[in-house]
Amino acid sequence: MGETVGVEFDVVVLAGGASARFGGVDKALVRVDGVTLLDRVLRATNLASSTVVVGPGREVCREVDWAVEEPPAGGPVAGIAAGLGNGEAAVVVVVSCDLPWLTEAAVASLVAGVGEHDGYGLRDSGGREQWLAAAYRRTALSAAVEALGDPRNQSVRRLFAGLDLSWSEPTSTADDADTWADLTPPARP
Repeated sequence: MGETVGVEFDVVVLAGGASARFGGVDKALVRVDGVTLLDRVLRATNLASSTVVVGPGREVCREVDWAVEEPPAGGPVAGIAAGLGNGEAAVVVVVSCDLPWLTEAAVASLVAGVGEHDGYGLRDSGGREQWLAAAYRRTALSAAVEALGDPRNQSVRRLFAGLDLSWSEPTSTADDADTWADLTPPARP
């Protein structure tokens, strides 16, 4: 366990957002087909050597570690910084908890896709690069976080600006759930 195509990886799941567009409902606990968004992501990343969920503790489908950025509610970059203290694998998969269509196969493709790059990420069905659905070399990600200084309320775009990243073709697997309407399953060919 913990290896995909021979590469060991750790996972950082970001699950501490305010869910403002969900009317304050804890997005991580919203259910799609009877399974919470958080558990759907945890199932897709179940081959990780270690998994840390950054956000308040919740009941989940498998064993994970928990972390909270200091101070809490510092945004996704602060969450990434808090999660990087977990695990030791050379590759870190960073995912938000609002990826209802993420699959184990997509996670395997992320890990395998890093290659010689600093990271490899998914593009959503609209072609948008999803930095929070990507695999990164731990050394490159740690250096990028360090270069920012205080990670609180920093821009995700700024964090990844200096990294050599490669991206998938557009896929509905990377479509995130920002609103209630996004929870409708994508049309399959």
